[in-house]
Amino acid sequence: MKIVVLAGGTSTERDVSIVSGTGICQALRQKGHQAILVDVFCGLETVNWEDPFPAEYDVEKAAEYIKGFNPQMKELKKARRDFFGSNVIELCKKADFVFLGLHGANGEDGKLQAAFDLMGIPYTGTGYLSSAMAMDKGVTKAMFQMRGVSTPGGKAMKKKDRQDSLAALGMEFPVVVKTCCGGSSIGVYIVDNQEDYVKALDEAFEYENEVVIEEFIKGVEYTVAVVDGTAYPVVQIVPKEGFYDYENKYKPGAVQETCPAPISEELTKRLQEAAVDGYHALEMESYARLDFIVTEDEKIYCLEANTLPGMTPTSLIPQEAAVLGMDYPTLCEELIRVSQKKYN
Repeated sequence: MKIVVLAGGTSTERDVSIVSGTGICQALRQKGHQAILVDVFCGLETVNWEDPFPAEYDVEKAAEYIKGFNPQMKELKKARRDFFGSNVIELCKKADFVFLGLHGANGEDGKLQAAFDLMGIPYTGTGYLSSAMAMDKGVTKAMFQMRGVSTPGGKAMKKKDRQDSLAALGMEFPVVVKTCCGGSSIGVYIVDNQEDYVKALDEAFEYENEVVIEEFIKGVEYTVAVVDGTAYPVVQIVPKEGFYDYENKYKPGAVQETCPAPISEELTKRLQEAAVDGYHALEMESYARLDFIVTEDEKIYCLEANTLPGMTPTSLIPQEAAVLGMDYPTLCEELIRVSQKKYN
């Protein structure tokens, strides 16, 4: 297949996306596909239109080209009105399929998916509506509550309606303050006093105009991928310090990730069922990854859903797939296969 792997973009997760996209592109080429790596925002200035999907291709060189834009991103975002970079749409229209290696705003929030739907460009992952709902943690929480998926209590708050009194919200410390649409745990704060709460609001509102305040649940973190409606093995996540924030996610050795999780068959089954329930509550298709916290008495709370979860070779979904005997390149092909069902 001729495949465009889209990566980069403008979100706070740009760097992680580049790593994901590079791994995906290398894996697909190992499988014999004519895959190319393209930055959705910065694009490609020059394209050989006689052979845009060459048999010989240097993925690392393409990744370095994309990284070269990083120092200019602030200026580029200010200067540009069009999100799609040079030749991006033209290449995607010529491809048989587009693999979305994007994370965060403008790549994972349904905007790109809706645009591609209108242009008839097939892509990996769920559709625009479920992408938008899952990206907004406030909407996700409302959908979970409405459809009976256990989730921590909480409320969304817009910057213009800022409320520094937890009591006025009917809540008490400790709480979690997090941006509504951030990813990779950027803009997430666990606070247990008024001073830290106000500071967390100040910092979270620097990222976005809406935040979620939710009750803090003490427990162990787990994550479960759902692919084509079927739950994969459970991963247990135990940070060596603090919680599963951005630094711990991407700092080697900072987190102990165990798959399959060292828990009972009964709890494993309950987590997998909860993941499938959350997947359907947000009207998802193709694949996603859902994150949980489980208390000491084994009460399960679904925290959020990721519609384009990390796809570096050591990310969580590849770990789950490996337990099923599926290597990373085969997983990449499988995610295309299940995504093609949207177009059948």
